[in-house]
Amino acid sequence: MTFDPTTLRRADYGFFGPDSPSWKVWTSPTAVIGFQRAVTLEHFDPFLTAAVADTGKIYSEPRNRLDATFAYFLIVAIGDSRTAIQASEHLMTVHAKNTGIEPISGQRYSANSPETQLWIHITGWQSVLKAYEMFGPGLTPEEEAQYWRECRIAAELQTCKPEDVPITREGVRQYYADVRARLCTSEAAQDGMRQLLFTSPGNGAGWTYAIGARLLSFASIATLPKWQRKLGQFDRPGIVDLLVRPAGRILVWLFTLFDKKGLIMAAPIIAPMAGQILEQHIKGELPARPETVTPAQARERYGTRGHRTTSAAS
Repeated sequence: MTFDPTTLRRADYGFFGPDSPSWKVWTSPTAVIGFQRAVTLEHFDPFLTAAVADTGKIYSEPRNRLDATFAYFLIVAIGDSRTAIQASEHLMTVHAKNTGIEPISGQRYSANSPETQLWIHITGWQSVLKAYEMFGPGLTPEEEAQYWRECRIAAELQTCKPEDVPITREGVRQYYADVRARLCTSEAAQDGMRQLLFTSPGNGAGWTYAIGARLLSFASIATLPKWQRKLGQFDRPGIVDLLVRPAGRILVWLFTLFDKKGLIMAAPIIAPMAGQILEQHIKGELPARPETVTPAQARERYGTRGHRTTSAAS
């Protein structure tokens, strides 16, 4: 996915606007931690793992894989509605071609299947919030309730049914409990997770990403429950978490001393395109219409497909 950062705020304030908890969470320095967590968790879905593995890019371009996915989520969360709709339609087209056979079950996979897209969406939004709670200031109960309502709105750009997106913390826990029996790891999943957490510079990542990802993994793994660490085979002693959590909070606080530019300083090491989006966001330029809109209104104004048939966010 390519992106012109100067178009981020050309039309309107997007779907949520400046006072929304989504803007607060997705532009925090903790978002980088949360998103490494999210793309790692994606590999627990065997159908998504097959879709990612068959493209091969996770092994040769791990930084680009994380960066493009992070950029898409950022555009939906903080971009204007025109950019978000265009990004969604572009990824729909790309992922419509990404189908094949999942080797464990022998069943056909599709990157645009509603179940896969729901897993991507929930793990993305929940992971970024989890990192914001553990290493940042967190949200008030009222803000958290609004955040989950906004999460459901964002799902309208994907193939999953928005009504399937839980809008409470308890609902998210229940979703994980419901899908846990079908989650697994495989050789391909393990390889993919290692590329995101512990990659080496020679794997198309470069030194800055390799070092940054390994350092970031201390924080992102600390946010995961025990059963997910065991499933991913990257569990570690609890003493490491006891050390990482206060250290992570201090580092995030130091980044925020630079005002909102803290995330701009952190993001390019891991995700250059996401860094460009955040830099444009911080400039705070007023859109043509200083308003928020619904995805349906945005699709009517700027969409070319006419209705939501497929989607992408992986």
